[in-house]
Amino acid sequence: MTTIAPENPEQRHILRRTTKHKPRWTLSHWFIGRPLSTADAPHQTIGKAVGLAVFASDALSSTAYATQEILVILAAAGTMAFGYVFPISMAIVILLWIVTLSYEQTIHAYPDGGGAYIVARDNLGEIPALMAAAALLTDYILTVSVSVSSGVAQIVSAYPHLFDYRIYIAIGFVMFVMLMNLRGVKESGVAFAVPTYFFIVMMFLAVGTGMIRFLTGTLGTVPNPPEIESLHALSAITPFLILHAFASGTTALTGVEAISNGITAFKEPRSKNAGITLIWMSLILGSLFLGISFLSKQIGAVPSESVTVISQLAETVFRGRGILYLALIGGTTVILVMAANTAFADFPRLSALAAKDGFLPRQLTYRGSRLVFSRGIVALAIIASLLIVIFQASVTRLIPLYAIGVFLSFTLSQGGMALRWWKIGKLKEGEEVIERGSTLRNEKGWQTKMLVNGFGAVCTFIVMIVFSVTKFSDGAWVVLILTPTLMAIFWVIHRHYAKVARRLSLDHYTEPAPHMFRHRVIMPVSGVHQGTLEGLRYARMLSHDVTAIHVSIDPQETEKLQKKWNTWGDGVRLFIVDSPYRLFLEPLIQYLDEILAQRQPNEVITIVVPQFVAGSFIENTLHMNTADMLRKELLNTPGIVITDVPYQVSEKKENE
Repeated sequence: MTTIAPENPEQRHILRRTTKHKPRWTLSHWFIGRPLSTADAPHQTIGKAVGLAVFASDALSSTAYATQEILVILAAAGTMAFGYVFPISMAIVILLWIVTLSYEQTIHAYPDGGGAYIVARDNLGEIPALMAAAALLTDYILTVSVSVSSGVAQIVSAYPHLFDYRIYIAIGFVMFVMLMNLRGVKESGVAFAVPTYFFIVMMFLAVGTGMIRFLTGTLGTVPNPPEIESLHALSAITPFLILHAFASGTTALTGVEAISNGITAFKEPRSKNAGITLIWMSLILGSLFLGISFLSKQIGAVPSESVTVISQLAETVFRGRGILYLALIGGTTVILVMAANTAFADFPRLSALAAKDGFLPRQLTYRGSRLVFSRGIVALAIIASLLIVIFQASVTRLIPLYAIGVFLSFTLSQGGMALRWWKIGKLKEGEEVIERGSTLRNEKGWQTKMLVNGFGAVCTFIVMIVFSVTKFSDGAWVVLILTPTLMAIFWVIHRHYAKVARRLSLDHYTEPAPHMFRHRVIMPVSGVHQGTLEGLRYARMLSHDVTAIHVSIDPQETEKLQKKWNTWGDGVRLFIVDSPYRLFLEPLIQYLDEILAQRQPNEVITIVVPQFVAGSFIENTLHMNTADMLRKELLNTPGIVITDVPYQVSEKKENE
């Protein structure tokens, strides 16, 4: 027998022990692995190399479609406008470094993670925090949909006959990434690290080879380029067109905030490791994005749904669709699918933070058997799959919904950080202010840090406005409606939890009278058998005031029941309610309502329901579950306790 020791020697009325029980093996263990103990949590953290695979795959994957999205907009002015792709890409990379420097400061200021939501909550208030949460959650859902759809587009480029099956392939990839993430952050990160670095090597090989061929004059152009598929009527090159193209290209910045949200997944010193990983990611992203944009202009790449820019670049650089072409397309497909992994790592964490604050269902805070937020992972997979079906796995259709939320969260995060540095500047030497997400201390150089974050907030705010205006008619209006809708949902959930907390609070609670004046027990009876008698014995243990009630539907059966009750009822009164229309539940509820109307102060009414427990699901369908029906009807009625008295009919009991 396990010894139970007091938790505190001074509080011997509190006892504690650790159970030796372990979960039984189930089929789910074969898919997601054996359950992990809570003590295993510190061992599930990841280093910089794996962290790059987990949290940077979203940002790195955007190199596969960001240049193409710029070209799609420029195509409205004809091929002459394609010369603007590189200058636009330069402007985007400058913005990338501004955002990177800002988030690097956020990582060190908030070592417990949370990103834009926590920064906005602590510095700007609840409404901006909810705005950031809504924007980020929407962004993560779209990250899965866009990245997987883009990955499938790479496959379709190499194998056009698969075009009609792209939706099924995309959903299959989403389910695969979901399954891997249910196995845990460390395990999914290690599994995805090899393909991430394979993609990086292949992309640098393609860009490097292309640059060498360009410098030596042997680059050439795209063989058999596809026809231009402009989504807009032919127009002139205007500032609005350039801004529109710039807004589309800023999708390259999606995922930059992911590391700041998932700092707790890194090994100690986690802020340092997360910050270094962020710098690595930005260097790789900026280099590849500029290289692809420069080469796409030189080879005459044309934006197309059927043949991607990356496919055209690889075919041109590698001189055909040989092994290197297939390796690059394969690596690109994998990284695009893995970009969804970043969302699967961050969406459940952010959902758990919001749920902990009472803005999402509390169930999202529970960790699964592999120490991950399983419910958030599954919810993300389902919602993203629905979007893929609705938008037919089209990247161009999904992109307009994508970056507004990203830049809204960027703006709120950097604005909150700027305010944080201003508050720090007002502190005296040695003074500390403890906030929910961090501790404020006087720091030297706070003016420079405030300037960096403030400038970043202004830049991302301008980009958000540009994106909202230029992409409004393309579908961005959906996000402008969706974000406040999500915020309203958050508030409804929060109000519910706040109401429950007020009603259950012990602040003004007074103990009831030590003894109840009366305890009345009512027991519905459908027949007289061993199960009925077991329920009756339990009812008489609770109170001497017991009433059995029978709703009479069949007069002949009721007569038989009366005879049996006279023999086995042990003097307990039986109340019979005749039901001419053969209703069962309604007459019973009416009788209980009459009892409730006459209830005395401090009187408790207990309804004892003998419940038949079937041996299997099929057997259970053969019996009417009165207990469940009564529970659903009376659950919201104060002063009523419903107690089930189960009785089993096993073969052993039958033989006895």
